[in-house]
Parts: sequence; structure tokens; C-alpha cells
Amino acid sequence: MPPRQAIFPASRHALYDIHRYSAATRSGDLLFVSGQVGSRADGSPEPDFACQVRRAFANLRAVLAAAGCGLDDIVDVTTFHTDPARQIDTVLAVRAEEIGAPPYPNWTAIGVTWLAGFDFEIKVVARIPEQASAA
Repeated sequence: MPPRQAIFPASRHALYDIHRYSAATRSGDLLFVSGQVGSRADGSPEPDFACQVRRAFANLRAVLAAAGCGLDDIVDVTTFHTDPARQIDTVLAVRAEEIGAPPYPNWTAIGVTWLAGFDFEIKVVARIPEQASAA
């Protein structure tokens, strides 16, 4: 098996360096994306919750694109929410805009008490398309 490969988007935000982690790790034809939050380029949270969720998805798209993937390549999603009961309608609305039509990926939502100043985080596993795997 080939060694794992760190993947970073071109618009790399400060959190990767501050907390010392890779945006994603490629292993074979799978991409394991670290939790993406609604951070600005300097690593600070987007203050409006809906905008924070949208920015988290934008950061996710950038990481996927860096590996030759898109949202359609996602097979498994885990989301983390600081106040699931109050946030779920907003998250589901943004998710519907972002994920699109069936078949949908697996999805697990988890309520948490802390996300380092953020209120939403999304972590995924994606399959890298064959044409991107050959690159």
C-alpha cells in the first residue's frame, strides 16, 4: 500500500498550522478529511451560525478539490454540533443546498460541548475518482 499523503487546499487557513494537522490524508483511493469548521483565513470563527456552516462547507469543498474530489465523492459524513436542537434546521437547509440529490452519503450527527470556539464541524471520507487517482 502506498504511504499516506497529506492534502492541503490552495487557500490553506491558519488553523492547520496553529493546531498542527493536515486538512486531509490520502490513503490509496480514499480521502480522510479532517473536521472542517467555518473559519476565516486567519482561523477565527465566522460569527453568524448559518454563515459559519456555509463557510465550513466551502472549506470542505476546497480540501476535496485539492485531492481531485467533489461533494459527490463523499461516502461518509460526521457532523458535530454545539446545540443540535437549535441548529439542526439551519444545518439541514445548508446541507440540502450543498449535498444535492440522492444517493446521499452516510451521515452521523453528534452533539458536543466544545469545538474550539466554533459551533459546527464537518468531517468526511471520500473516494478519490479514478482520473484523480492516476494523477
